[in-house]
Amino acid sequence: MRVFKYKTFEKWAKKQSISNDDLKKAITEIKNGLIDANLGGHVYKKRIGIHGKGKLSSHRSIILMKIHDKAIFAHGFSKGEKDNITKNELNGFKVMAEAFLNLDDEQINILVDKQNIIEVFLNEQSQRDNKRNGK
Repeated sequence: MRVFKYKTFEKWAKKQSISNDDLKKAITEIKNGLIDANLGGHVYKKRIGIHGKGKLSSHRSIILMKIHDKAIFAHGFSKGEKDNITKNELNGFKVMAEAFLNLDDEQINILVDKQNIIEVFLNEQSQRDNKRNGK
């Protein structure tokens, strides 16, 4: 499974001190059925705990994902910023999910090479496969 984040999400995550390990944990939890909200259209809302505080006062992330295929962290916000995303935002994320999740590996690699998206490796196997394939 390949996991990515948009550059805008990366900037937000850095400000919130959210690490790639935190993102990996969130994806692993979803794969294990621990989903905060399935918003439909391959759009998921997942809480990411704050170091030392757990998930009670956590950050929220919007993930576009086909389980066991690929995922991208699209948006993040803290509970203090807003309670939830709007219906218009959800519709936009559904359109983004359809577009992103239907890209083939070659198209995704172009986006990574141009630094439009950033890959987050879930395991060493993904890294080895990409290195072996020249990616």
